[in-house]
Amino acid sequence: MAEQERDVIVAEDDYDDLHFFELAIKETETPVLIRHAHNGEVLFVLLKERIPEMLFLDIHMPCKDGMSCIREIRQSKEYDHLPVIMYTSESFGKTIEDCYRTGANFYLMKPDTFEQLKVNLKKIFSLDWKTSMHYPAMSHFVLR
Repeated sequence: MAEQERDVIVAEDDYDDLHFFELAIKETETPVLIRHAHNGEVLFVLLKERIPEMLFLDIHMPCKDGMSCIREIRQSKEYDHLPVIMYTSESFGKTIEDCYRTGANFYLMKPDTFEQLKVNLKKIFSLDWKTSMHYPAMSHFVLR
């Protein structure tokens, strides 16, 4: 039986990074329907249409940045079961800690290589998000 397509939103304003991400997902052979938000305001329009199985959220976006988005998401019970993976090139310790404390499930660093991204996406997609939310210890929160 074929795997059901997973509904994923990628909130990312850089189209090159989005394309890189989409190519990596195809290579994982995980069936995924990607919806794209190029800023935080569009993200909430997409969330109102349909809550995805997973959200990949860039920190630096126009209109409403990723930190504002994760705060708003975690303040709403409607999104309690939404896994949020920060997907960013931001590597400052304070930002990472803020995302952890605000309720992100993982902090996925935009990698240097395509292979690194594929490995990390496989790890994220292999988790059973439907039966339990994953909040790793800080030591396992950042995926590089």
